[in-house]
Amino acid sequence: MADHGEQDALAAGLSGALTSFGHRLMARVYYADTDFSGVVYHARYLEFFERGRSDFLRLAGVHHTELADGKHGEKIVWVVRRMEIDFRASAKIDDILTIETRTKDISGARITMAQQLKRGDEMLVEAKVEAAIIGENGRPRRFPKDWIEAFMPEVV
Repeated sequence: MADHGEQDALAAGLSGALTSFGHRLMARVYYADTDFSGVVYHARYLEFFERGRSDFLRLAGVHHTELADGKHGEKIVWVVRRMEIDFRASAKIDDILTIETRTKDISGARITMAQQLKRGDEMLVEAKVEAAIIGENGRPRRFPKDWIEAFMPEVV
């Protein structure tokens, strides 16, 4: 059965969108995201933030599978080096959340990103994430110069 472009239309929104500040992704809270009290379990926020960062990378042209396959000369992977997280309010089942991701700084092998998780205009959780890229030997690799423009949107 032909999907008349429906598959492409659905996939187009799956990764969120690049914005003037970085990236925005919408996500729904499912039962599996909650604890016994019906609110989002604290560790699940890390997963929402990971989705935001991964989709930001993907839309910026940096694909995890290409990095792991060595498309850029050697196999490299992303690692989270440090994370600060501020819990302000809880999300609940069926909430529609917005995950916003911004690049704050790029230096050497590291990138620092600021992330916010909101329900409408209400700030629920904020995170500051420092990530790095490492080679197969586990050593940091310099952040490729051609990525800097993709991750540092122009400030309007």
